[in-house]
Amino acid sequence: MAKLHLNEELIEKSRLSANKIADQVFDFIQDRSTVSIERTVLRLSGIDGVNSDGVPYANSLVDLLQKKGLLAEGAIPWLIKAMITYGISPQEVAELAEMDKINWDDVRSVPMDEVKKEGNLLAEKGLNILMKQRQSREALITKMGEGSKPFLYVIVATGDIYEDVIQAKAAVRQGADIIAVIRTTGQSLLDYVPYGATREGYGGTYATQENFKIMRAALDEVSNEVNRYVSLCNYSSGLCMPEIAAIGGMERLDVMLNDALYGILFRDINMQRTLIDQAFSRMLISLSGIIINTGEDNYLTTADAVEEAHTVLASQFINEQFAIKAGLPHEQMGLGHAFEINPKLENGFLLELAQAQLARQIFPRAPLKYMPPTKYMTGNIFMGYIQNALFNVAGVMTNQGIQLLGMMTEAMHTPHMQDRKLALDNAKYIKNNMKDLHEEIEFVPNGLIAKRANEVLEKASMMLKEIEDLGLFEAISAGRFANVKRSFYGGKGLEGVFLKEKNYFNPFELLMKKELGIGG
Repeated sequence: MAKLHLNEELIEKSRLSANKIADQVFDFIQDRSTVSIERTVLRLSGIDGVNSDGVPYANSLVDLLQKKGLLAEGAIPWLIKAMITYGISPQEVAELAEMDKINWDDVRSVPMDEVKKEGNLLAEKGLNILMKQRQSREALITKMGEGSKPFLYVIVATGDIYEDVIQAKAAVRQGADIIAVIRTTGQSLLDYVPYGATREGYGGTYATQENFKIMRAALDEVSNEVNRYVSLCNYSSGLCMPEIAAIGGMERLDVMLNDALYGILFRDINMQRTLIDQAFSRMLISLSGIIINTGEDNYLTTADAVEEAHTVLASQFINEQFAIKAGLPHEQMGLGHAFEINPKLENGFLLELAQAQLARQIFPRAPLKYMPPTKYMTGNIFMGYIQNALFNVAGVMTNQGIQLLGMMTEAMHTPHMQDRKLALDNAKYIKNNMKDLHEEIEFVPNGLIAKRANEVLEKASMMLKEIEDLGLFEAISAGRFANVKRSFYGGKGLEGVFLKEKNYFNPFELLMKKELGIGG
């Protein structure tokens, strides 16, 4: 494979800085939990459904414990104490608590050794669901195989899960390897997970466990038809990041959008809440065998792709270290980047190649997620088709892992089935005709591409050193990423963060850390 002559010393320095940045954040994280993490472990314990007001039972129980000042010990101890005291199931605890029929003073006396014993059994049972789904995926891929890389990734976004199914099946028959169900606008800001199948969304479809189940069944059906395992993608982000990671694992999703900084920068979710939630969500994702997609491509929607390219690389280094600390293997790190340089720029394609090849070499085991042009799509569908073709060429030349296909009608309307077919035809033609090109070319050692790649690497290394000295929280506050400034105490969801008491107990976290071989 063609390789750039990169400054290996700078790569090592960058990783070292990113590791220290991650250490600083994890030192902060380990003493804290969030309401969304506590709701997640209740869901994994078997609590499901919603009350008469449509509020998930996991939410209402956590809210109750928080109101009574009990949550700092963790939701699980109180759940188990009530189970033992009343001889009932987790679901029955939630339902009785909703009716104010649990006397929390009465359950307090249950010995902690009993709580821990029952908690460990509960955690083993809950996490085993994720492990079994992972094994099912592996068995299906062994039986049917899957597409060749780069995987061709397309979206459905009708707002109606049943219409999404029709469009997803059509896309698979047209050659798609990954189907992403785009989430309805604003769901990341909801501090609960909607319930059941949904038929009305805005710019996408609600992420619910039932919707995951419906789409997974549909893709399994069409996978058998085409004799190729097709992956399902959705979003593990926003205020319910760990909960959606859990239900994604339960319903055998294969890819999940999960970024350390995206929610902070682009949804104004509090940085403390986001970084605590992402660490827990990534443990669940790792255990489930799900590939994450990170959101560095979004930086270039608010900042110039040439001037700020180093911020993308710096964020990739940080996301990599956060993933490692959460036990996520490199093979599940779909680090993001994008083809977003102004097409009128002379030699712009060479600069795009430099960025794509730079990422490919620095993260050789990662199934990189390469995003198509969006910022400079004008509505001229013929020009847009050419821009997408050059994007596909760059993806094949640099051996990307996941290629999110561009639509020639980008920003005009939600893709129609025929738009998606044309995008897939474009990608398949280039992928087939240029299949081994990356093995046949070499980069000029001191050429424009090599110089550009090393320039971006040098700037990223300097930026990471500055963030290491400053601290990630301060760097975000100062607007170092995507030219967006966020406050340590600002944004949405801070009220859901709390300090753990000394006797805090979360057997799911402890068991995952043991399974994933991570400390702390």
